[in-house]
Amino acid sequence: MILHTTIKGDGPPVVFLHTGLQTGLTDFQHQSDYFQKNYSVILPDLRGHGQSLSEDFSNFFEDCAADLFETLSQLRFKQVHIIGCSLGALVGVIFANRYPDHILSLTISGILTEKPENWIDSHQEEVKNQAILLENKEATAYFDDIHSSEWRKFIDLARNEDWYPFNETSKIQQFTFPTLFLVGESNSSETDGAVSVARQNNNVHCAVIPFAGHLVHIEQSEIYTVMLDQFLTQVNDCKEDLLTS
Repeated sequence: MILHTTIKGDGPPVVFLHTGLQTGLTDFQHQSDYFQKNYSVILPDLRGHGQSLSEDFSNFFEDCAADLFETLSQLRFKQVHIIGCSLGALVGVIFANRYPDHILSLTISGILTEKPENWIDSHQEEVKNQAILLENKEATAYFDDIHSSEWRKFIDLARNEDWYPFNETSKIQQFTFPTLFLVGESNSSETDGAVSVARQNNNVHCAVIPFAGHLVHIEQSEIYTVMLDQFLTQVNDCKEDLLTS
């Protein structure tokens, strides 16, 4: 499916993939405002989020990667920088696994590279938090407002303890394109995995950002943005050097 997409600015294409239950316009707001000065900022709503209408989450991650490929093809972007957090980062990783030739660089945060020993306990805790969310009238009213699809069906996806695509995130250590892993120090599972992958693969750069956790692009938005800007500049400069050599 073609994703509802907002584009801001002009320049090298950067795609921001939002977290779960957010949209292209409600997430990465600090970063999209900053990068639209020098880049084409591409803000899709993932399947079933925002204005990308769908209630089929049966093969969510695979479908999302295909949706993104179809959308970028229609927009005639052949190669892009992809930036994602949490759900968006998972979609970015799977897109990179399926379509590596379309990746200029990948920046990810808020994901696990391997299944932690306490996965069952942490998953059960997350299911409890989701149940609490569904009882929060203010929160559900907000999500009803920003999503045109039945977003509650998306929550059902994560109730299965096998929902997380560890078979895909484990392949990050094989990436051959520039990858930036930005993680918050307070989330040890995410941090340990990112550091381990960076030690095994010279194409993966890792930065552990203090006073932040899962949503590092929000909790430390300025630091995140500065580091992302430096990374993208280096990648673009290297590409220009290759084209002129």
